[in-house]
Amino acid sequence: MRTRIAVAGAALAAVLLAVTGCSAGAGSDSPTQTPTKHAVSGTVTVFAAASLTKTFTELGTDFEKANPGSTVSFSFGGSSDLVTQLTAGAPADVFASADQKNMDKAVSGGVVSGDPVDFATNVLAIAVPPGNPAHVTGWADLAKPGRKVVVCAPQVPCGAATAKVEANTGVTLTPVSQESSVTDVLGKVSSGEADAGVVYVTDVKGAGKSVDSVAFPEAKDVVNTYPIAAVKQGQNFTGGAAFIAYVTGPEGRKVLEAAGFGKP
Repeated sequence: MRTRIAVAGAALAAVLLAVTGCSAGAGSDSPTQTPTKHAVSGTVTVFAAASLTKTFTELGTDFEKANPGSTVSFSFGGSSDLVTQLTAGAPADVFASADQKNMDKAVSGGVVSGDPVDFATNVLAIAVPPGNPAHVTGWADLAKPGRKVVVCAPQVPCGAATAKVEANTGVTLTPVSQESSVTDVLGKVSSGEADAGVVYVTDVKGAGKSVDSVAFPEAKDVVNTYPIAAVKQGQNFTGGAAFIAYVTGPEGRKVLEAAGFGKP
Protein backbone atom coordinates (compact mmCIF):
# COMPACT_ATOMS: atom_id res chain seq x y z
CA MET A 1 0.00 0.00 0.00
CA ARG A 2 1.38 3.38 -1.02
CA THR A 3 2.41 5.78 1.71
CA ARG A 4 2.43 9.39 0.65
CA ILE A 5 5.00 11.75 2.10
CA ALA A 6 3.61 14.86 3.75
CA VAL A 7 5.34 18.03 2.69
CA ALA A 8 3.29 21.05 3.69
CA GLY A 9 5.53 23.39 1.74
CA ALA A 10 9.12 24.19 2.55
CA ALA A 11 8.10 25.68 5.88
CA LEU A 12 6.47 22.48 7.12
CA ALA A 13 9.47 20.44 5.98
CA ALA A 14 11.72 22.67 8.04
CA VAL A 15 9.46 22.39 11.07
CA LEU A 16 9.34 18.60 10.79
CA LEU A 17 13.12 18.51 10.76
CA ALA A 18 13.22 20.74 13.79
CA VAL A 19 10.82 18.58 15.78
CA THR A 20 11.95 15.12 14.66
CA GLY A 21 13.04 14.38 18.19
CA CYS A 22 9.46 14.47 19.39
CA SER A 23 9.02 10.95 18.08
CA ALA A 24 11.40 9.73 20.76
CA GLY A 25 9.88 8.54 24.02
CA ALA A 26 10.24 10.51 27.23
CA GLY A 27 13.06 8.23 28.34
CA SER A 28 14.98 8.33 25.07
CA ASP A 29 18.67 9.21 24.92
CA SER A 30 18.20 10.86 21.54
CA PRO A 31 20.28 14.05 21.31
CA THR A 32 17.40 15.77 19.50
CA GLN A 33 14.99 15.39 22.40
CA THR A 34 16.05 18.45 24.40
CA PRO A 35 15.68 20.92 21.50
CA THR A 36 12.24 19.47 20.84
CA LYS A 37 11.06 20.36 24.33
CA HIS A 38 11.89 23.97 23.66
CA ALA A 39 10.50 23.99 20.11
CA VAL A 40 6.99 22.75 20.90
CA SER A 41 4.65 24.63 23.23
CA GLY A 42 1.07 25.79 23.56
CA THR A 43 -2.11 23.96 22.62
CA VAL A 44 -2.24 21.63 19.62
CA THR A 45 -5.83 21.17 18.47
CA VAL A 46 -6.46 17.85 16.74
CA PHE A 47 -9.61 16.82 14.86
CA ALA A 48 -9.59 13.02 14.59
CA ALA A 49 -11.86 10.18 13.53
CA ALA A 50 -13.90 8.65 16.34
CA SER A 51 -12.17 5.29 15.87
CA LEU A 52 -8.94 6.98 16.98
CA THR A 53 -10.34 8.19 20.30
CA LYS A 54 -8.59 5.83 22.68
CA THR A 55 -5.34 5.59 20.72
CA PHE A 56 -4.93 9.32 20.07
CA THR A 57 -5.82 10.15 23.66
CA GLU A 58 -2.92 7.93 24.73
CA LEU A 59 -0.64 9.47 22.10
CA GLY A 60 -1.65 12.94 23.22
CA THR A 61 -0.63 12.17 26.80
CA ASP A 62 2.68 10.72 25.62
CA PHE A 63 3.28 13.72 23.36
CA GLU A 64 2.72 16.15 26.24
CA LYS A 65 5.20 14.22 28.40
CA ALA A 66 7.78 14.32 25.61
CA ASN A 67 7.14 18.03 25.05
CA PRO A 68 6.71 19.87 28.36
CA GLY A 69 4.76 23.08 27.88
CA SER A 70 2.50 21.57 25.21
CA THR A 71 -1.15 20.55 25.49
CA VAL A 72 -3.11 18.44 23.01
CA SER A 73 -6.82 19.19 22.68
CA PHE A 74 -8.93 16.67 20.77
CA SER A 75 -12.23 16.79 18.92
CA PHE A 76 -13.34 13.29 17.92
CA GLY A 77 -16.19 12.46 15.58
CA GLY A 78 -17.20 11.00 12.24
CA SER A 79 -14.65 12.00 9.61
CA SER A 80 -17.34 13.47 7.37
CA ASP A 81 -18.65 15.65 10.20
CA LEU A 82 -15.14 16.83 11.04
CA VAL A 83 -14.49 17.85 7.43
CA THR A 84 -17.74 19.84 7.43
CA GLN A 85 -16.69 21.62 10.62
CA LEU A 86 -13.21 22.39 9.30
CA THR A 87 -14.56 23.66 6.00
CA ALA A 88 -16.85 25.98 7.97
CA GLY A 89 -13.81 27.41 9.75
CA ALA A 90 -13.57 25.38 12.97
CA PRO A 91 -10.13 25.99 14.51
CA ALA A 92 -7.70 23.06 14.40
CA ASP A 93 -4.04 22.35 13.76
CA VAL A 94 -4.27 18.70 12.65
CA PHE A 95 -6.86 16.53 10.91
CA ALA A 96 -6.75 12.72 10.99
CA SER A 97 -9.34 10.92 8.86
CA ALA A 98 -10.47 7.29 8.93
CA ASP A 99 -10.45 7.13 5.14
CA GLN A 100 -9.03 8.72 2.02
CA LYS A 101 -12.36 10.01 0.71
CA ASN A 102 -12.92 12.49 3.52
CA MET A 103 -9.29 13.60 3.51
CA ASP A 104 -9.66 14.24 -0.23
CA LYS A 105 -12.63 16.47 0.59
CA ALA A 106 -10.47 18.40 3.05
CA VAL A 107 -7.73 18.77 0.45
CA SER A 108 -10.07 19.90 -2.34
CA GLY A 109 -11.78 22.28 0.07
CA GLY A 110 -8.50 23.99 0.86
CA VAL A 111 -8.63 22.88 4.49
CA VAL A 112 -5.27 21.13 4.79
CA SER A 113 -1.76 22.27 4.02
CA GLY A 114 0.38 20.06 1.80
CA ASP A 115 0.01 16.34 1.17
CA PRO A 116 -1.42 14.06 3.87
CA VAL A 117 0.53 11.11 5.30
CA ASP A 118 -1.00 7.63 5.55
CA PHE A 119 -0.26 6.41 9.08
CA ALA A 120 -2.48 3.37 9.78
CA THR A 121 -4.97 0.89 8.37
CA ASN A 122 -8.05 -0.76 9.86
CA VAL A 123 -10.58 -3.44 8.99
CA LEU A 124 -14.12 -4.15 10.13
CA ALA A 125 -15.38 -6.50 12.81
CA ILE A 126 -18.79 -7.33 14.23
CA ALA A 127 -19.40 -6.15 17.78
CA VAL A 128 -21.99 -8.02 19.86
CA PRO A 129 -23.15 -7.69 23.47
CA PRO A 130 -21.21 -9.80 25.98
CA GLY A 131 -22.08 -13.45 25.55
CA ASN A 132 -23.41 -12.87 22.03
CA PRO A 133 -27.07 -13.50 22.98
CA ALA A 134 -28.25 -13.39 19.34
CA HIS A 135 -25.65 -16.03 18.38
CA VAL A 136 -24.14 -14.04 15.51
CA THR A 137 -21.44 -16.13 13.84
CA GLY A 138 -20.61 -14.19 10.68
CA TRP A 139 -21.59 -11.56 8.14
CA ALA A 140 -24.54 -13.49 6.66
CA ASP A 141 -26.11 -13.77 10.12
CA LEU A 142 -26.51 -9.98 10.22
CA ALA A 143 -29.10 -10.16 7.44
CA LYS A 144 -31.34 -12.72 9.16
CA PRO A 145 -34.91 -11.55 9.92
CA GLY A 146 -35.38 -10.07 13.36
CA ARG A 147 -31.71 -9.23 13.91
CA LYS A 148 -31.26 -5.72 15.29
CA VAL A 149 -28.12 -4.49 13.56
CA VAL A 150 -26.56 -1.02 13.83
CA VAL A 151 -24.10 0.38 11.30
CA CYS A 152 -22.41 3.68 10.49
CA ALA A 153 -24.09 6.07 8.06
CA PRO A 154 -22.88 5.73 4.44
CA GLN A 155 -20.93 9.00 4.50
CA VAL A 156 -18.92 7.84 7.52
CA PRO A 157 -15.81 5.75 6.70
CA CYS A 158 -17.00 2.67 8.61
CA GLY A 159 -20.34 2.98 6.83
CA ALA A 160 -18.68 3.19 3.43
CA ALA A 161 -16.60 0.13 4.30
CA THR A 162 -19.75 -1.72 5.37
CA ALA A 163 -21.36 -0.93 2.02
CA LYS A 164 -18.31 -2.36 0.23
CA VAL A 165 -18.60 -5.62 2.17
CA GLU A 166 -22.29 -5.77 1.27
CA ALA A 167 -21.43 -5.29 -2.41
CA ASN A 168 -18.63 -7.87 -2.27
CA THR A 169 -20.71 -10.53 -0.53
CA GLY A 170 -24.12 -9.85 -2.01
CA VAL A 171 -25.49 -9.87 1.54
CA THR A 172 -27.38 -6.62 2.16
CA LEU A 173 -28.13 -5.53 5.71
CA THR A 174 -31.30 -3.87 6.99
CA PRO A 175 -30.02 -1.89 9.97
CA VAL A 176 -32.32 -0.54 12.65
CA SER A 177 -30.20 2.62 12.73
CA GLN A 178 -27.28 4.31 10.99
CA GLU A 179 -24.98 6.23 13.29
CA SER A 180 -22.66 9.18 12.70
CA SER A 181 -19.61 7.47 14.23
CA VAL A 182 -18.28 4.07 15.28
CA THR A 183 -18.44 5.10 18.93
CA ASP A 184 -22.21 5.59 18.59
CA VAL A 185 -22.54 2.13 17.04
CA LEU A 186 -20.45 0.61 19.81
CA GLY A 187 -22.55 2.37 22.44
CA LYS A 188 -25.79 0.86 21.15
CA VAL A 189 -24.26 -2.62 21.13
CA SER A 190 -22.70 -2.38 24.59
CA SER A 191 -25.99 -1.10 26.03
CA GLY A 192 -27.90 -4.02 24.56
CA GLU A 193 -29.98 -1.87 22.21
CA ALA A 194 -28.66 -3.86 19.25
CA ASP A 195 -27.85 -7.51 18.61
CA ALA A 196 -24.78 -6.52 16.63
CA GLY A 197 -22.95 -3.55 15.16
CA VAL A 198 -20.37 -3.17 12.42
CA VAL A 199 -17.30 -1.31 13.66
CA TYR A 200 -13.52 -1.65 13.38
CA VAL A 201 -11.40 -4.36 14.97
CA THR A 202 -9.68 -1.63 16.99
CA ASP A 203 -13.02 -0.52 18.46
CA VAL A 204 -13.92 -3.92 19.82
CA LYS A 205 -10.40 -4.40 21.13
CA GLY A 206 -10.49 -1.05 22.88
CA ALA A 207 -13.96 -1.67 24.33
CA GLY A 208 -12.66 -4.42 26.59
CA LYS A 209 -15.34 -6.52 28.25
CA SER A 210 -18.22 -4.23 27.27
CA VAL A 211 -18.64 -6.09 23.96
CA ASP A 212 -17.55 -9.32 22.30
CA SER A 213 -16.12 -9.53 18.80
CA VAL A 214 -17.10 -11.71 15.86
CA ALA A 215 -14.51 -11.75 13.11
CA PHE A 216 -15.55 -12.46 9.53
CA PRO A 217 -13.19 -13.37 6.67
CA GLU A 218 -14.81 -10.98 4.20
CA ALA A 219 -13.40 -8.03 6.19
CA LYS A 220 -9.88 -8.57 4.86
CA ASP A 221 -10.97 -7.42 1.41
CA VAL A 222 -12.03 -3.96 2.64
CA VAL A 223 -9.19 -2.02 4.25
CA ASN A 224 -9.49 1.59 5.39
CA THR A 225 -6.35 3.71 5.25
CA TYR A 226 -5.98 6.58 7.73
CA PRO A 227 -4.29 9.81 6.56
CA ILE A 228 -3.20 12.75 8.73
CA ALA A 229 -2.41 16.33 7.69
CA ALA A 230 -1.78 19.84 8.98
CA VAL A 231 -4.72 22.23 8.83
CA LYS A 232 -3.98 25.30 6.75
CA GLN A 233 -5.52 27.81 9.16
CA GLY A 234 -4.03 26.21 12.27
CA GLN A 235 -2.80 28.50 15.03
CA ASN A 236 0.03 26.26 16.24
CA PHE A 237 1.94 25.31 13.12
CA THR A 238 4.99 24.03 14.94
CA GLY A 239 2.94 22.01 17.41
CA GLY A 240 0.78 20.52 14.66
CA ALA A 241 3.79 19.44 12.64
CA ALA A 242 5.36 17.96 15.77
CA PHE A 243 2.23 15.96 16.58
CA ILE A 244 2.10 14.59 13.02
CA ALA A 245 5.76 13.60 13.30
CA TYR A 246 5.02 11.88 16.62
CA VAL A 247 2.04 9.91 15.27
CA THR A 248 3.93 8.79 12.16
CA GLY A 249 7.16 8.10 14.05
CA PRO A 250 8.25 5.01 16.03
CA GLU A 251 6.39 5.90 19.24
CA GLY A 252 3.16 6.49 17.36
CA ARG A 253 3.59 3.27 15.39
CA LYS A 254 4.09 1.33 18.63
CA VAL A 255 0.87 2.62 20.20
CA LEU A 256 -1.14 2.16 17.00
CA GLU A 257 0.00 -1.43 16.55
CA ALA A 258 -0.82 -2.25 20.18
CA ALA A 259 -4.35 -0.96 19.55
CA GLY A 260 -4.77 -3.24 16.55
CA PHE A 261 -4.11 -0.81 13.71
CA GLY A 262 -2.17 -2.11 10.72
CA LYS A 263 0.67 -0.43 8.91
CA PRO A 264 -0.22 1.86 5.98
